[in-house]
Amino acid sequence: MIDLSGVEHHPAIREMVDVLCAKTQNTDRSFFSCEAAYFLGKMAANMRATIVTKDRGEIPVNIYALNLATSGFGKGHSISVIENEFMKPFRNRFMQDTMEVISEQHFWGLAADRALRKGTTDQEEYDKVKGEYARCGGFPFTFDSGSTPAVKQLRQKLLLGNIGAINLQIDEIGSNLTGSDEVLTTFLELYDQGVVKQKLTKNTNDNQRGEELDGKTPSNMLLFGTPSKLFDGSQTEDLFYSFLDVGYARRCIFGYGQQKTRASEVMSPAEIYAALIQPTNAASVNKWANQFHKLADPAMFGWKMIVQDDVAIQLLTYKIACEQEADGLPEHEEIRKAELSHRYFKALKLAGAYAFVDQSSEVEMEHLMSAILLVEESGKSFQTILSREKAYVKLAKYIAAVDEDVTHADLHEALPFYKSGNAARNEMMTLATAWGYKKNIIIKKSFVDGIEFFRGETLEETDLSKMLIAYSDHWAYNYLGEQVPFEQLAIVMQADGYHWANHHFKNFHRSEENTLPGFNMIVIDVDGGVRLEAVHELLKEYKFMTYTTKRHTEQEHRFRLVLPINYHLELDSDEYKEFMNCVMAWLPFKTDEAANQRSKKWESFANGQIHYNLDGELLDALDFIPKTSRNETFKHQNQKLESLDNLERWFAQRMAEGNRNNHMIKFALALVDSGMGLLEVEAAVKAFNKKLNNPLTEAEISSTVMVTVGKRYTK
Repeated sequence: MIDLSGVEHHPAIREMVDVLCAKTQNTDRSFFSCEAAYFLGKMAANMRATIVTKDRGEIPVNIYALNLATSGFGKGHSISVIENEFMKPFRNRFMQDTMEVISEQHFWGLAADRALRKGTTDQEEYDKVKGEYARCGGFPFTFDSGSTPAVKQLRQKLLLGNIGAINLQIDEIGSNLTGSDEVLTTFLELYDQGVVKQKLTKNTNDNQRGEELDGKTPSNMLLFGTPSKLFDGSQTEDLFYSFLDVGYARRCIFGYGQQKTRASEVMSPAEIYAALIQPTNAASVNKWANQFHKLADPAMFGWKMIVQDDVAIQLLTYKIACEQEADGLPEHEEIRKAELSHRYFKALKLAGAYAFVDQSSEVEMEHLMSAILLVEESGKSFQTILSREKAYVKLAKYIAAVDEDVTHADLHEALPFYKSGNAARNEMMTLATAWGYKKNIIIKKSFVDGIEFFRGETLEETDLSKMLIAYSDHWAYNYLGEQVPFEQLAIVMQADGYHWANHHFKNFHRSEENTLPGFNMIVIDVDGGVRLEAVHELLKEYKFMTYTTKRHTEQEHRFRLVLPINYHLELDSDEYKEFMNCVMAWLPFKTDEAANQRSKKWESFANGQIHYNLDGELLDALDFIPKTSRNETFKHQNQKLESLDNLERWFAQRMAEGNRNNHMIKFALALVDSGMGLLEVEAAVKAFNKKLNNPLTEAEISSTVMVTVGKRYTK
């Protein structure tokens, strides 16, 4: 991209923005730069300033701008400052003097041409032209709404007078976009050369079709808006992005104001007040107001600015750089591609506006580089606009923040973008749920009397240095709640005569009614049926610890399994029971079902054998959280495998993902570790294989699985 180091904004932009930042108490210079650029282009366009190029001919100066900012940003105040302080001298002189002088000259020129063609007198034709001009209505220096026929009528008036521009300013585009789609479509056509196709109407006594005049009428457009109204997730947002897609992305310069740029964020009240009353504000206003008054001089009408070769080559260099960058974007980013590849044209028009302000007969290199600087800032704002929050993201955040159960009716009333049709809102909810999982937001769904309820929760990621635990030397009372590093839990587990739990309790009293929701690890009792070594091997991909209990023997392994989970969860008694039941159904071995009680306590054992596996990942708890879509999927998959035991389900699920031979070998070795003999293992492997949808062949079992198993027995 073009090197912009050392490049500054045009002095008019820079000093106008200084004043706007001071008076609006806002430091977002790029937002106000976009706004000021529009007004510079508006002056040049009204005076019919043109850029003279060797490769493209004459190009009218005009600016389209889109500025978005939150309420309270200072949009309205900044416009008032520009129009009533900076621009007023230009407007008054233009409307009261220049427009009349130039149009009068053009009337006589038109009259003379028509008289020559028709064989009439100049006066006759002058009177007709003057009458036609009057019938087109008054000239609005700025208008905020209109129709295509009205725009074409205004254009006819400007062609008759050969001066002025079509200037559209919409204050709240989010509220007015739907009603302005017709006029905005017309402005798409007007941008490049100020030309629009005419509609053929029937000529009648009441409707006399006038003579079509050849010429260009430059147009300018400034759209203001608040993101919340424009990006409503509904018709308005869809229409806006369709306009960007069909041409406004390449035509507009963009500004996007941020709330964090308020002066109060970085300045004291005294500093803000000093900025408001500083003498330089008035000096800048007077300086540029006087300069703009000069620009309305009839002598400036039709001002031409030549683009010399070196400037043209630099513009071409910028064009190529933008196009190359656009080519590197993915094909689906058509809107970004369009904006990026047409920045050069916006820069050219803006450079022409700068040259006009300077009363320069050439578009100089400084004009072009300053224009490129602003257009590049515009590109960053445009990217922010494209990266707006989608409707389903807003939905997920709302459900997570509202802190109560909500129905479809509640959501429809609270969120204007929430769809009313079943299919559309179900799709939005599915997308919201999927996005939520990536952002630690879960959306739970439940039914009461046939009514669907939703509740959201923002999950806190587990900090392994803060594992929730409560312990006491009494089985029911004096439970002290603490947050303990996972690596130090063994101290509690081996404390003689102590009891502990994975929840905290009100009043230090362990009971279900006193249980405080909130846990970040699960605890499982294993009382025989599987050996410690097998569990360590099966769960090696996860972080965990085990410690043996008092009844542990070499023949009958009895131990406790502690698994930290990836999120801090807050579940009520029923939800926790369902959660733990899902976990125990998922584990590859049988466990004590009493682990599904929140107030469950476990005894410490001073002589317990501690084993830590710290290399694995935290267990993902999302599959097990009740009333969520992921849990529904998990339970559905488990139902398909309900004929299998825990160990078989564990490996069947993994085999479905691929590498069947390797997983069957691991299954067989787990059986070996459980204490089975060779023939028992072989029988169990073959029985399990028959239950699979895509079983291994007898040859594969014999040549791979059982060969590996046999080697384990010969060691």
